[in-house]
Amino acid sequence: MNKKLKGTLLAAAAIAALGGGGAALAGATGGDDNATDQPITGNALDKAKSVALRQTGGGEVTATEIRDEEGYYEVEVRRGDGSQVDVHLDRNFNVIDESSDGSGSDQGESSD
Repeated sequence: MNKKLKGTLLAAAAIAALGGGGAALAGATGGDDNATDQPITGNALDKAKSVALRQTGGGEVTATEIRDEEGYYEVEVRRGDGSQVDVHLDRNFNVIDESSDGSGSDQGESSD
């Protein structure tokens, strides 16, 4: 009987640990928008890149994302001067905003 109780307690502890770990993992990834990144593909990618590069005055597209928290599409562009800019677009590829994606210093919206 003592072995049975010990086995039951160990099983319950293992289940509790898994549940707690899962909750901690969910909490850790919930705040990270990179956890669910889905890149833009197909014709939408071509259109989004074109609009973003026109908005930034050129550069190199370094990443894209569908359903970003700031817009339906997000296109990350590295300008010729090395600065990184996020261009957010709605479903119809209209520019919502453009924000600096600087390392450590968020400069907010820009009207470049």
